[in-house]
Amino acid sequence: MDNLKIPRAEHPNPQFERKNWINLNGEWEFERDREEKGLENGFIENAHLAEKITVPFCMESKLSGIEDTDFCECVWYKKAITLYPDFTENRRVVLHIGACDFLSEVYINGKSVGTHAGGFVSFSFDITDSLCDGENIITIRVTDRRRSGNQPSGKQSFDRYSSGCSYTRTTGIWQTVWLESIPREHIIGVRYYPNIYDGTLTVVAQTTVCDGAVLRAEAFFDGKSEAVAESASCGGSCTLVLKPKHLHLWDVGCPNLYDLHLTLTGKDGEADSVQSYFGMRNVCAKDGVLYINGRKVFQRLVLDQGFYPDGIYTAPDETELEKDILRSLDMGFNGARLHQKIFEPRFLYYCDKHGYIVWGEHGDWGLDTSRNEAWKGFIPEWTEAVCRDFNHPAIIGWCPLNEVGSNRQFEFVRYLYELTKSLDPTRPAIDVSGFHHISGDTSGYTDFVDWHDYDQDIDSFRARYESVRDGNDLVCMAGMEWSMSEMPIRPTFISEYGGARWDTSNTPNDGWGYGNGPKTPEEFMQRFKGLTESLLNNPYISGLCYTQLTDVEQEVNGLYTYDRVPKFDPSFFREVLSQKAAIED
Repeated sequence: MDNLKIPRAEHPNPQFERKNWINLNGEWEFERDREEKGLENGFIENAHLAEKITVPFCMESKLSGIEDTDFCECVWYKKAITLYPDFTENRRVVLHIGACDFLSEVYINGKSVGTHAGGFVSFSFDITDSLCDGENIITIRVTDRRRSGNQPSGKQSFDRYSSGCSYTRTTGIWQTVWLESIPREHIIGVRYYPNIYDGTLTVVAQTTVCDGAVLRAEAFFDGKSEAVAESASCGGSCTLVLKPKHLHLWDVGCPNLYDLHLTLTGKDGEADSVQSYFGMRNVCAKDGVLYINGRKVFQRLVLDQGFYPDGIYTAPDETELEKDILRSLDMGFNGARLHQKIFEPRFLYYCDKHGYIVWGEHGDWGLDTSRNEAWKGFIPEWTEAVCRDFNHPAIIGWCPLNEVGSNRQFEFVRYLYELTKSLDPTRPAIDVSGFHHISGDTSGYTDFVDWHDYDQDIDSFRARYESVRDGNDLVCMAGMEWSMSEMPIRPTFISEYGGARWDTSNTPNDGWGYGNGPKTPEEFMQRFKGLTESLLNNPYISGLCYTQLTDVEQEVNGLYTYDRVPKFDPSFFREVLSQKAAIED
């Protein structure tokens, strides 16, 4: 099929790209199985399912061709494919699914090849041994019980219809499905460890067990070779060190990226080639301040929830991924909290490309963290997310949980923080964004003490953080009486604020937003200016995150509408945010 006719035809992972791949997006057979009788009704064996859907768009979206937003806890997909000998002969064939919400089981020609739990991250199965000559049938069964309390679902509504700050659900496949043909001896994955002080990049590769196979890495900058290194694989692992001739640092607004060619050559002479890239940068947190490359960086972030009017969780095309970043930069922000959703690798690639810093976060809402078994629906996928996205220089920190209540399992939260730091000791981590930091119970379980504050009054907002300057703790969640915090904290990162309503689309009941909405455009802009300058000018505050980049359905507190039209002149916000912060040198 002509790639121009395939929705989301681009390679889904620019940081680990092979040439020999097939995009399976487009028309699939589909069936809604609300009574969950598909197994007994022979959906696996049946030649066809009853409906059609456009993958990778969820059934709730307009772009899927279905647009059914009611609850459906089980759906099925089916597609016939024909693979030619040059794709399969003496090679392994891997089926990749970018994301599918929530529990997926994949069948090839009626045989189960694996299951995956988690609605946000990529997964794959080696399907070589289940393939046959000629036509092959892929069948996927997906169950999604988001009201069970046992799985994270982010901002997907628990009610039949979206309301407040909960939105249309996403069921089933919502990212690219694709096939990859790879040599039997191949690279499974890589991790990059830049050291800006000695100018080296350490590459740690996982390979198939192919002792003696040689991994070669060559780094390029602006098309010119900068460094070459080789190392032999031993026991499925291989480590090598590159020292580029010229050190170009990746930084905020300075997105220097090196291209990287990886080649693993087996004893039989067959080579596995992967195209990748990396950034040379260092990130750490000290005394509640973010440092990048040894320099204090004030985080001028915006909350980005990654929803799209026609695609829900899925951007209609890759240009919209990049455009949201450009829209944010145009407003004067230097990054984002990627909120209640694990964003796709292609989006993170554009963050890397534009020097746009982001926090990686899980969509933990919907998971009842008071249950002892809560880890089952969370930790495996969070582990996958941190490992998958480890190499993106734009990610400057991790935050697994958001606004967890006081009834949470303390040990669960503590373990999540420790797990995150063990998976990635190179970045800061926050235990829980807003509300109940476990650092209030015992020290040492968050690298930033952050705070959510939707107070709309400039004077009281400023006074509260002047109090922090004077060494006083905060003891309640300002402006959110329904979620009072019992712990004293001294925040340095105000990771949610603002959120004022401004409705340009005549949403019923004026739409939803935080606090009292401004009455005039001038009042809205002056409120933004006053609240933001209170944080920029405070020497004990090191970052902010404004709620939010765009409206999402009935929530109308974005700086852009849901259709991405600016509500006000972006230059005003850029001027406010471009002021030097008190912490900056």
